[in-house]
Amino acid sequence: MIVGAPVSALYGGLCALLLLLLAGLVVNQRYVLKVGLGDGGHEPLARAMRVQANFVEYVPLSLVLMLLLEINGIPAKWLHMAGVVLIGSRLLHAWGFSHSSGTSFGRMAGTIGTFGVLFVLAVLALKLAVRL
Repeated sequence: MIVGAPVSALYGGLCALLLLLLAGLVVNQRYVLKVGLGDGGHEPLARAMRVQANFVEYVPLSLVLMLLLEINGIPAKWLHMAGVVLIGSRLLHAWGFSHSSGTSFGRMAGTIGTFGVLFVLAVLALKLAVRL
């Protein structure tokens, strides 16, 4: 039996495109600064690398949880809300952190949004697991 998960596929695809954009920014910084490995002591490259790494640290688990919830029948509207907040939060985080290595509205709002989505998805998955 093949199970469809179009909502998770949508946000997975959007997140993949965003990851490619973030990776492209790292590659561009490496090219401009002539740095092949590490950050070469350049703060803009270090920030670009951390933005990409932070994305990779939090987004995959969010997408896995979305997929599991979708397969188990969670209403699409809830998944769309989570997906929109996740994408918006990651964009805010990337924008905020790319412009300042200190605190910024974008970085803080992006972090809170990402953690909020991950928390809600985790609780929903646990509730689903306990009911089974």
